Amino acid sequence: MAEASTPADKRPRVSAAERPLSPHLQIYRPMLTMMMSITHRITGAALYLGSLLLVWWLLALATDARAFQFATDILTSWFGRLVLFGFTLALFTHFMGGLRHFVWDTGRGMEHPQREWLAQATLVGGVGLTLLVWIAAYALR
Repeated sequence: MAEASTPADKRPRVSAAERPLSPHLQIYRPMLTMMMSITHRITGAALYLGSLLLVWWLLALATDARAFQFATDILTSWFGRLVLFGFTLALFTHFMGGLRHFVWDTGRGMEHPQREWLAQATLVGGVGLTLLVWIAAYALR
């Protein structure tokens, strides 16, 4: 049976200058849609870490009053509230990015003006929902 591949010495040689460049930030000018895509991935990782905080708090709740009080003291300190605010921001920004991807999955919003509008809506919606939740939480306190 004859070998299907071409011997290495018979293959056409491709110089390094002819090879396509992989896309990276030195080639492409950063655009809002690109930055929101990167933000979507980062907020996904942040949500994973924030979920660990939730598990820690629930385990403290299930353990005993002293462990729960310690967890509550940490999470209600200024640093804990800053972390919780960041978690809320990551949650809503990731959620809005998911909605943007859902719209794209339907085949809509891929043209230039709609694509930019969806990226802006993702950013504004994530920040707006975060502020709305935190203002409501402090108002109901």
